[in-house]
Amino acid sequence: MKKTIIFFALSLLANLVFAQQKLPEDIVESIKKRIEYGHSPSYVVGIIDKDGPHYYAFGTKTIGGQPANEHTIYEIGSISKTFTAILLAQMVQEGKLNTDDAAQNYLPASLKLPMRDNKQITLGHLSDHTSSIPRLPSNMAPKNQANPYADYTVEQMYAFLNGYTLPRDIGSAYEYSNLAAGLLGHILSLKAGTSYEKLMVSKIASPLGMKTTKITFDQQMKQNLAMGHSNGVQVSNWDIPTLAGAGAIRSSLHNMLRYVAANMGLQKSELYPAMQLTHQVRHDKAGSGTRVGLGWHISKGTEGDVIWHNGGTGGYRTFAGFVKETGKGVVVLTNSDKGADDIGFRLLNSTAKLIAVKKSAVAVIKETLETKGLDAALKVYDELKKDKASYEFDGNAINKLGINYFEAGKKAEALAVFKINVDEFPKSFNAYDSYAEALMKDGQKEAAIVNYKKSLELNPANTNAVDMLAKMGVGEPTKAISQSAADLTRIAEIDKSYWSQISRTVKEGDFEGYKATCHENAVLVTTSGQNKYSVSMTSALARWKQGFLDTKQGKQMDNVSFRFSQRIGDETTAHETGIFYFTSHDSTGKLIAESYTHLEALLVKQGDKWVCLMEYQKSKATREEWDALK
Repeated sequence: MKKTIIFFALSLLANLVFAQQKLPEDIVESIKKRIEYGHSPSYVVGIIDKDGPHYYAFGTKTIGGQPANEHTIYEIGSISKTFTAILLAQMVQEGKLNTDDAAQNYLPASLKLPMRDNKQITLGHLSDHTSSIPRLPSNMAPKNQANPYADYTVEQMYAFLNGYTLPRDIGSAYEYSNLAAGLLGHILSLKAGTSYEKLMVSKIASPLGMKTTKITFDQQMKQNLAMGHSNGVQVSNWDIPTLAGAGAIRSSLHNMLRYVAANMGLQKSELYPAMQLTHQVRHDKAGSGTRVGLGWHISKGTEGDVIWHNGGTGGYRTFAGFVKETGKGVVVLTNSDKGADDIGFRLLNSTAKLIAVKKSAVAVIKETLETKGLDAALKVYDELKKDKASYEFDGNAINKLGINYFEAGKKAEALAVFKINVDEFPKSFNAYDSYAEALMKDGQKEAAIVNYKKSLELNPANTNAVDMLAKMGVGEPTKAISQSAADLTRIAEIDKSYWSQISRTVKEGDFEGYKATCHENAVLVTTSGQNKYSVSMTSALARWKQGFLDTKQGKQMDNVSFRFSQRIGDETTAHETGIFYFTSHDSTGKLIAESYTHLEALLVKQGDKWVCLMEYQKSKATREEWDALK
């Protein structure tokens, strides 16, 4: 029997016929406060146990709109990764593939997944976040920041992966990766010969009777949609075509409780063996005692292991989890970018704590700014920061508000909000970086420089700050090369015996020739996000060797060229700074990889030739920066 309790806005209006099981009072009060304080327009909570599903709905689908219920549609975000894991497990059960299979085996020849020490990324690595593939590709450049994945293509994904160097050993560490999960979904759809959505619907949603669990909205889903919100403002839905397996699914509380019930074995299904496979622990590298299965995360709870995943898109936050020992599952769906994981964990683990719900300082500042003006908003801020026991200052929310104002052309408001963020979070490099960018675009160059320098001081790996400072002429390498006779002689030697050889060997696929340009103890330094990694050049060469062989066999055509901003040294040592431009085409001439990269190289002279002692691939460069070095 279905039990339904619906809470409209802030008042608790229970249908007494269905009031046999109530939510704990602390959770009810917490949700009521969250809605009152503007955390989210709605929260729908579901519990599944031996007595069946229980639904609890609070709030509205939009601010001041229709009440939410168990059939309201939400974007479930990264909970989609557990669907992808189950699709993988199904194919394993059917004997079509294995989790230890190299992912490369199921991809076209135009994509060469990165390797490390001759080890390949497996399908299991993609699902359990140990592939060493980064969270997101660096070549995303969305035309619409409000829908950032919509125009990211398969071709772009292939180009990024073709040019990516893994920063650590495969399987050695946990790094949560949307790209890896999206790639896995792509592989499974290729294997099945259909789209990810059709595969997911046919293999999971339809068998479980989840009629409104899809990626593409049908008319019924549109009518029941809870619109996403950020900082109290309605935002766009996210479309995720290429990385669908990482977070593209939309669903309802009614459907998601069916999904959790099937995972627990409460709803009988042929999917259960595959689901059980995804629950098995694969490693414990996520930290804080968290273990990871295929897709799912597994945390210790007082009553048993909590098997769970959360999700988030631009205007939604979600949670799904269950404890097999107690036979209890929980789903929490919201239509804002403020999370509610604590509600899910509290319902599954009796000792888990709810967050202290505070009023949003950002919401109050925003309302004051828009109704009474900038001066009044700054006065309100001065008062709110005296009462942090009652008001929450969320750095990410403040930053988003500043970005929204700047994109709307409200520069004064944006700058004031960014300034609040650096005042509240003086140790946040990102707060200073955002403030500096806004100042730079507003023409306040000196103030921008000060804030970029502060951001860089807090995070020396912030390559964006380095690049922006260089564009403003601060710390920019001298573009004029010394014209002394000794310098000219050294540069000519290096160009002939080193850089021209690099270009030739890459073009011809001459692996041994390329290897000869490296010192026996050479080191390669690379960056991934905010992190730097150092590996021996011997290891790097092992990873790159296949590309050379493919070039030599005519399977691909690679080219690399160099331009320099600074070249200093003496008779036997040199420090070269600049940008390299790399392209790779398949045998038909189709471009499969392209990149501009900031480069530093330390060279030493051995006999009559120069060799590389250290290569530092610093950060992504732009075409404009490349052109500036002509």
